[in-house]
Amino acid sequence: MWFGMAAAVGNTIAAGIVRTPGDVAKLLPNAWMFLGVWVLGGLYAFSGASSMAELGAAIPRSGGQYNFSRRALGDYAGFIVGWSDWLSTCGTAAAVAIVISEYSGHLLPILAGPKKIETISIAIICGFGVLQWRGIRWGSGAQLSTAAMKTGAFLILVIACFLLGGPAHKAALQSVASSLPLPTGWALAIAMMLGLQAVIYTVDGWDGVIYFGEEVRDAGRDIPRAIFGSVFSIMGIYLLLNLIALYILPMKEIAGNNFVLGAVADRVFGRFGDPIIRSIMVVSMLSCLNANQLFCTRTLYAMSCDGLFFRRATQVNAGGTPTVSLLLSTIVGVLFVLISFLSGHAFEHVIAMLSFFFVANYTLSYFSLFALRMREPQMSRPYCAWGYPWTTGIALGASVLFLIGSIITDQKNAPLALGMLLLSYPVFRVLKWVTQRADASAAKNS
Repeated sequence: MWFGMAAAVGNTIAAGIVRTPGDVAKLLPNAWMFLGVWVLGGLYAFSGASSMAELGAAIPRSGGQYNFSRRALGDYAGFIVGWSDWLSTCGTAAAVAIVISEYSGHLLPILAGPKKIETISIAIICGFGVLQWRGIRWGSGAQLSTAAMKTGAFLILVIACFLLGGPAHKAALQSVASSLPLPTGWALAIAMMLGLQAVIYTVDGWDGVIYFGEEVRDAGRDIPRAIFGSVFSIMGIYLLLNLIALYILPMKEIAGNNFVLGAVADRVFGRFGDPIIRSIMVVSMLSCLNANQLFCTRTLYAMSCDGLFFRRATQVNAGGTPTVSLLLSTIVGVLFVLISFLSGHAFEHVIAMLSFFFVANYTLSYFSLFALRMREPQMSRPYCAWGYPWTTGIALGASVLFLIGSIITDQKNAPLALGMLLLSYPVFRVLKWVTQRADASAAKNS
């Protein structure tokens, strides 16, 4: 259970909490509306947690949501979820490695500069690849320690801000023209949708334990506990961090600020604030990177076991690590870093496009729960979703609405995501044909 929570907390709480509060405050510059959007994002996660816990306990396989869609809806639906999840996670690992390198350059000027940042980013990805190659114990140990350090660091930051931030709080209350106009009517509805999308993308990752289903000793009990524990832990930390932002800074200084926690730390700790918060974020993102590489390795491994990728990627070493899957995931992460620097960070558009699939994957998972309840009523379910079908229906409806909202509001990346969806079918057919040929050849030779 603790490892499952460490994987989820480590993956979720990273660079997003630095930038997202400023984006949300710019859209909704009112303290109650600002906090309300974060609460709604937490309720969305909570409504889905029960459904994901049932699926994870009933189908305890490593690989994440891919397993649920394949079991309920067939190979192609599973392929869409698995392929998009794998690429998105590899790309996220690359993005996190770049941010770690940039923050390290701020802390130690000798590490600054595009070439050095590129080299450090690649070295970090490869370093975690080598660490995980040693086996499950090494990867899980690194995840538990880094997640514990980041959680402790954020809690200490919150306590310090409330204990030492009195003068800054008084200054924020007395700040002249600190309020901003709140949109009204249709503009307010759009602002709430965009703000909620940003929060949901930042919260995404609370179900991290499902990537390790067959590696959890007591999946029927520990997967649901880890999922609910992750949701409460993540949302508790996020709400506390947003509360200290409101306590220390006037809303006008939060809105549009890309480094809100840095501004908070500056007010409380003076010139030491920026180094303190960047150091915390480096530890936080190291945990995120380790979790992402664990996730994408398991997804590719599961797809290979089911004949939706090359069988060679099912190889596992003595330490329990899928070695070929890890190698391929590490190479793709390095390629994303190289593409980023060669194209002037244009690959951020690719990541934005792939984030479209995060909501789509949740949609398919919640739909899969309905399908499995109807088609396999006798399936062993160590945990049953609380409030089914209402909680699952709410999560599914919210996912569909967010998916429609993404298509409407992101005219640049959504068409590309839909194009990738169409291209996925020929890729699926080719990979399945190659795998079937290889299996037939192996059977003939044996």
